[in-house]
Amino acid sequence: MRSYASVIFSPNCFAMERIKVALPESFPFSTIIKIRITDLNYGGHVGNDSFLSLVHEARQQFLFQFGYKELEFAGVGLIMVDSAIEYRKELNYGEEVKISVCAKNFNRLGFDIYYLLEVIDDRDFVVAGKVKTGMLCYDYNLKKKVQVPDEALEKMQAYHHDY
Repeated sequence: MRSYASVIFSPNCFAMERIKVALPESFPFSTIIKIRITDLNYGGHVGNDSFLSLVHEARQQFLFQFGYKELEFAGVGLIMVDSAIEYRKELNYGEEVKISVCAKNFNRLGFDIYYLLEVIDDRDFVVAGKVKTGMLCYDYNLKKKVQVPDEALEKMQAYHHDY
């Protein structure tokens, strides 16, 4: 039987790695969303699930400006394959949050969407969070990955090229 009493931990053993989301320099789109009572968790602030829901709403509004939705992206669907969230400040009931959105890193099957969440505080903006979601083009009927439609790629890259 192995004894664990003699295990020695290095001082760095308890250091927690933190996610850091590197954001693009500019965001061509932003929207303002007011925090609702249903966004709050038992701690009295926006929970991590609601934080991601705010990002989801901002993504829908971003796509809508191109005439798209997540399930109608130039003939295919979109599915989120990963997300990274860097929390910086609590969000509370009634606060207005500016969410800036930018799509980057296009490849054959998808792209990344970046979000900067800022609380509007006395005409100033305080960073509340940084988020990246990986979006994959997906055919929900065939249940398989598909290529980014040329139409969508051209629209989105042209829009971001102006910024």
